[in-house]
Amino acid sequence: MKAILVDYGAGNLRSVSAALERAGAAAEVTADQAAVREVALAVIAGVGNAKSAARRLEACGLADVLRERVAAGRPVLGICLGMQLLFEESEEGGRGLGVLRGPVTRLRAGRVPHMGWNTLRVTAPSALLDGLDGTDVYFAHSFACEPADGVVIAEVEHEGAVVAAVERGAVAGVQFHPERSASPGARVLENAVAWSRSA
Repeated sequence: MKAILVDYGAGNLRSVSAALERAGAAAEVTADQAAVREVALAVIAGVGNAKSAARRLEACGLADVLRERVAAGRPVLGICLGMQLLFEESEEGGRGLGVLRGPVTRLRAGRVPHMGWNTLRVTAPSALLDGLDGTDVYFAHSFACEPADGVVIAEVEHEGAVVAAVERGAVAGVQFHPERSASPGARVLENAVAWSRSA
């Protein structure tokens, strides 16, 4: 199965690509619109600033392609900043793809960024997080999604509940870094490959 890491100029794509390869996908990093439109699984990953990332997605025509995929029920997975880009306005600046409703806000905690390992609490049935309730995964973020709909499938505790993963139909996102989360992260990506095959 092929997966594409959407290349919009963000960092960290090569390590996610390598992790997807280990999970059983033939992974490629590209900004080619036709390839992103047709691939089995499109992944929005990376770290950085939401405003500049959203601007780059729009400028290279990939934002519309990703919205088309979601509308057509074709799998899209957001990782870290990529999960935030699935939502609407961000307090970091700019507008995301708007394929999921709700804002992205600065973490309401004394310790920001939320950095390091934290324990997942799976809150809804999900093929993506199958077998991962109670496992520890790695976070590095200062902003978090606040979904307006019932799309939350996992949370963690960081001076209050923080949304760790979302899913609705063929669109899903994880706030943590699977590529830095050892065996639980590998399991997430293996599940993502299987999830996209069945979508």
